[in-house]
Amino acid sequence: MNRLDSKSHRQVRRKMRVRRKVTGTPERYRLSVFRSVNHIYAQIIDDTTSKTLVSASTVDKEIRAQISKDMDKSAESKLVGVLLAKRAKANNIARVAFDRNGYLYHGRVKSLAEGAREGGLDF
Repeated sequence: MNRLDSKSHRQVRRKMRVRRKVTGTPERYRLSVFRSVNHIYAQIIDDTTSKTLVSASTVDKEIRAQISKDMDKSAESKLVGVLLAKRAKANNIARVAFDRNGYLYHGRVKSLAEGAREGGLDF
């Protein structure tokens, strides 16, 4: 197995280890994070019906209007977290289970979580 295969294999194992423990229920939906090289995406999912209830990302028009050229990716992630929390509050969602999707709780993932907490989500 080459280096890239083993790296992706480790990430998949981390993701499965987290997903075994974190599931979304109607009392506490799952907040899932996906991080690409340029963007970050977050969605609140009801696992019992397999439906996405709320989503936000750095490609949304609301976020794009707030992003400046000198802003780093962590600050963009924080804006996504605040917007997600605002949309969740509009849908009467207050409590979520945080699914970091195999990513380390560091950098952009941590910034998104902090922004969601600032916006009023409880996890």
